[in-house]
Amino acid sequence: MSKKHILRNGFLGLLGLIFSSALWAHGGAAGTDTDQCKFELEPGHWLHYTAYQPKAYPAEEFCGNLPDLNTLTQLVFDYQDIRYRDRRIEFEVTKEPEGKRVFFQEAAKHPSGTVVLSLPNGITEAGKYLIHITLLQDNGERLDAHMGFKAGSGQPVSSGSMGLYALIALAALYVFYLSNEGFKRKVDELIGKAKDA
Repeated sequence: MSKKHILRNGFLGLLGLIFSSALWAHGGAAGTDTDQCKFELEPGHWLHYTAYQPKAYPAEEFCGNLPDLNTLTQLVFDYQDIRYRDRRIEFEVTKEPEGKRVFFQEAAKHPSGTVVLSLPNGITEAGKYLIHITLLQDNGERLDAHMGFKAGSGQPVSSGSMGLYALIALAALYVFYLSNEGFKRKVDELIGKAKDA
């Protein structure tokens, strides 16, 4: 197989990796085991969290960092365990480290398994925040889970955008390699030396 075919196949393989949806999902790995956007309410029982700022970033999902302040912010929680749909759950968001409450929703049952908390004015102050989720058991016991996030970090650069920039750079480099004999010769020499080493 020629070097040209090896480079072309390597480029196509890299292209496949860049656009693989499984690679970019939830921080670069598939499945909830590596999902950074989840709460463990009880051992092995999870609640998934996604934040949106639909007016500022209509096509973006957020987890640990909300880029803008003073814009509609929606916090969406999906029960990954059907048994929580019959239990009351309370939601609170506090500004840290002072613990100042910025949002509160009374305990309620959510039979659909999805809860959307809407903050019409969003988060108004940059800094660290904590989401508190309290599961109220039938016996009166309270199970608490917490997840932190930052607000006001500025416009995000999504992993999809970074992948697209990398793809464009690689495509340009490959085209330059195929069209410039001097550059191609130097690259081939480097590859030859690397093989011999």
